[in-house]
Amino acid sequence: MRHFIFILMLLSAALTSRADEVLIEAEQMTNKGGWVTDQQFMDLMGSPYLMAHGLGVPVADASTFFQTRTSGTYRLFVRTYNWTAPWTSKPGPGKFRVAVDKTYTSQPVGDRGEGWQWVDLGTLRLKSGRHRLVLHDLTGFNGRCDALYLTTGTTRPQSVDDGSCGLWRRRLMGKTAVEKRSFDFVVVGGGIAGMCAAVAAARQGCKVALVNDRPVLGGNNSSEVRVHLGGIIETGVYQRLGRMIREFGHRQGGNAMPASYYEDSRKDSFIAAEPNITCFAGWRAVGVDQQGQHLSSVTIYEVTTGREISLEAPLFSDCTGDGTIGALAGADCRMGREGRSEFNESYAPEKPDSLVMGASVQWYSEPMRKKTSFPAFDYGLTFNESNAEHVYKGAWTWETGMNRNQITDAERIRDYGLLVVFSNWSWLKNHDSTSGEYARRQLRWAAYVLGKRESRRLMGDYILSQQDIDKDMWHEDASFTTTWAIDLHFADSVNETHFPGEAFKTRTIHRWIHPYAVPYRCLYSRNIDNLFMAGRDISCTHVALGTVRVMRTTGMMGEVVGMAASVCHRHQVTPREVYQHYLNELQQLMRQGAGKENVPDNQHFNEPNRTLPAGRAFMNMKETDVK
Repeated sequence: MRHFIFILMLLSAALTSRADEVLIEAEQMTNKGGWVTDQQFMDLMGSPYLMAHGLGVPVADASTFFQTRTSGTYRLFVRTYNWTAPWTSKPGPGKFRVAVDKTYTSQPVGDRGEGWQWVDLGTLRLKSGRHRLVLHDLTGFNGRCDALYLTTGTTRPQSVDDGSCGLWRRRLMGKTAVEKRSFDFVVVGGGIAGMCAAVAAARQGCKVALVNDRPVLGGNNSSEVRVHLGGIIETGVYQRLGRMIREFGHRQGGNAMPASYYEDSRKDSFIAAEPNITCFAGWRAVGVDQQGQHLSSVTIYEVTTGREISLEAPLFSDCTGDGTIGALAGADCRMGREGRSEFNESYAPEKPDSLVMGASVQWYSEPMRKKTSFPAFDYGLTFNESNAEHVYKGAWTWETGMNRNQITDAERIRDYGLLVVFSNWSWLKNHDSTSGEYARRQLRWAAYVLGKRESRRLMGDYILSQQDIDKDMWHEDASFTTTWAIDLHFADSVNETHFPGEAFKTRTIHRWIHPYAVPYRCLYSRNIDNLFMAGRDISCTHVALGTVRVMRTTGMMGEVVGMAASVCHRHQVTPREVYQHYLNELQQLMRQGAGKENVPDNQHFNEPNRTLPAGRAFMNMKETDVK
């Protein structure tokens, strides 16, 4: 009996001594207040995070409740990042405080250190039960919080660099087995290309999953980025391709305009009207399963809850822009500029390099009735009378990151874009000799979602190049028509002089083209046998990307992909086999188009200023001649 009691005492002591651990993922907080959820860099840092994007005005508190199992002394850690550290050693602007049960920790966080890190906020006494956690922004200048960790033990939280970090987070969050769902076609990426791919397939009877990692559809054309649609639809051999863009496309042109210009609700309605589409808005693709060169499923992660679902299908389309699914699956890809000799492109550099077109953080200000103020913002980027940009808004020309990797350096590129906007505006408001011009203007909007132009390109059975377009090379699998000029951006020479290696303004030279029908073989992977792609990640050279990357054009390529997916579904074949054996069937679908009839023709803004006459291929080949 004594022996039994002794054993019970030991077990009780062991249970009592086990550390209580609580992990709170910031993006899962029940009340986010004025903080925004940023998922753009999950692939690099392991999770989304909350950010206080207040344009210099502190945002409303984020809060949530958590449970402690035992009473005791807890050590509190917060994972955060001093985002201006790459440019200055001074304390950064992203300060915030943490409170538990109305008691604030002794020190603010977010303004010290380099890189994402766990900051030790000391200890606090907590009773077992329910507690309230608050994130209190102090500046409105993009303080960020990934997660908070409390423990009664001595173990520090695990870094994302630790290979077991994911397992550690899953254990603490109590995640269960991944749910499985089956579809005929999975489209990852809810920009214009992905939307059109999903609807085109759905209207042909396919059961489609559309995955979009933001809460709004449209990609660069959404209210989060605010780039207007470009290119010409309903042209070339297949006159009905692109008609569906009339159904959801915004009806006012302009970059960096008020949110209403981009008509997010029309895009939502366009997708919601299709009974064959299940839209996963706010879900990010984080993994794939495959057998050799064949994809079997894509795992998606709900950004605000951490829930995971495995989407199984015989067919997939990478419409992510970054070629994320292709990269996860090991698809052949390229990034950067080809050397001139590889494809005999006159616009290519003599030797290959890693330079790409950059990414934009757009912004605008508005006139006010009274004078407004803006905090002093000086974090490593010095402006003066000669180098400041004396403008009221920054649209597509505000572009940076051309000399950096648009995947691995994406957060730094975005942060530099924000640094430039805030620094320049602060100087205009507080130091410009003509400050009266800006005294009654207020910074009203700045994007925090990066507007990219170029990153990975997935290689298909054919690689579109400048030669195809210059020589008007006709292919039997001609599909959507590109009309935009070869539009390649380069650093503005004056801006580069002022900010060597860190230019944030670009220029371009438009090389006008004949309308050109792009081969279908550019729209599927050459080594992953059931993967399509549509958008800026299709099979082309850097130079050719200059013409196909605008969004009305990417919408048409998505439409072709959706039609091809329906052919694959009907015949149980691969994308390559559509080209080999069922091209006539795809051509018939392209003649018909997937758009509805009798929709107002509302897409005549931001078309090319000029196009060359239709090439020989168009003059010699009519729609009715395509066999």
